[in-house]
Amino acid sequence: MKFLKIAFGLICVLILASNVRSMSHWTEARGVWDDICYLRQAHLFQLYGIGGLDTDLSRDEDRFLQGKLTEIGFPEGRLAPCHPPTASGKYVMQYPPGTGFVLALFPQGYQVVPLYVSVNLIVCGFALLAIFYARSLSSVFAAGVFGALTVYMMINPAKASYSIAPTMALCAVVGYLTALWLIKTKDSVWLVLLIGLLLGLSVNLRLPNLFLVAGYVLFLGVAFLRSRTAATFVRGLVFGLAFTIGMVPTLVANAINAGSPFATTYSSDDATAPEINLAILSQYLHDMQFVLILLAVGSTAWLLLTGRGGARQVALVVGGNLLVNLIFFVSHPTFTPYYVVPITMLSLWSVCFALALQPAESAEQTRLAQAART
Repeated sequence: MKFLKIAFGLICVLILASNVRSMSHWTEARGVWDDICYLRQAHLFQLYGIGGLDTDLSRDEDRFLQGKLTEIGFPEGRLAPCHPPTASGKYVMQYPPGTGFVLALFPQGYQVVPLYVSVNLIVCGFALLAIFYARSLSSVFAAGVFGALTVYMMINPAKASYSIAPTMALCAVVGYLTALWLIKTKDSVWLVLLIGLLLGLSVNLRLPNLFLVAGYVLFLGVAFLRSRTAATFVRGLVFGLAFTIGMVPTLVANAINAGSPFATTYSSDDATAPEINLAILSQYLHDMQFVLILLAVGSTAWLLLTGRGGARQVALVVGGNLLVNLIFFVSHPTFTPYYVVPITMLSLWSVCFALALQPAESAEQTRLAQAART
């Protein structure tokens, strides 16, 4: 088993090295409108600090945005992309500020490559951690295959949007903390606080990450309704407060740009009501995301059936999360190659660490119980 761990660890490191080599040749002018808007948000933070939350198009005094659009041949005279009008007549950036803030941590002109390399290192580190924690041959194999797949995915589909890269890192961290909380330290308020805070911070990267909290809310809510104890109430309250605090940058940005913390900066095209669209369903069925959905659902069902104690509770959290998120995205009237990647990756990381952290004796007892039933 030690040899297998070393082999899988080496595979993950080799994929990481290949990713870094490929990323070193990336350009920040690849012709994608979203990229330019994220880079503009980063530029505003570097110019004005926290004042960069104000993304009014009129603040392009140094013509940074115009210069970036010219680089990719964007037609002059057309309205800048990603800047829909608000009710007050301003044109503001539609995206939450988190991705731009992360990009602003790196020097202008050399922001994307360091961001992706940093995130790759984090994801690979957690893949190695899962392999290290695994205590049975099956869990080592599962952690190794999943770790290699995750590091590989840090180019495709993670490259599709700058917001996906840091989201992938947060999914790894939260997946680990979720398993650690429910298997090792179920009574820890601090872990609940940290999970809530990180999930709140993820909303600043991508607004749909708001739904990543659904399974945790359902789990904590049901736990309180069943026990009605002060401890379960405190855990739920702490989680909710931490999640809200994590979202503060987006709420402030909404207030500045759209006039209210709860008003959207997105255009009406992105804020349409949910609907069941067969064309959207077909796109998911023919996309790599469908494979990730099957893996997430299948591994969660397996953990629910075979897990014991905290591992089974991880499956309950993940199952509720998957149900809510998949309903939302399948009924969303638009499709991209990365919409369900965050929820599937958070689910798979949680299951992976639950299998790795589950006590060896519990796994053995499960196999004996299954053998007795057959």
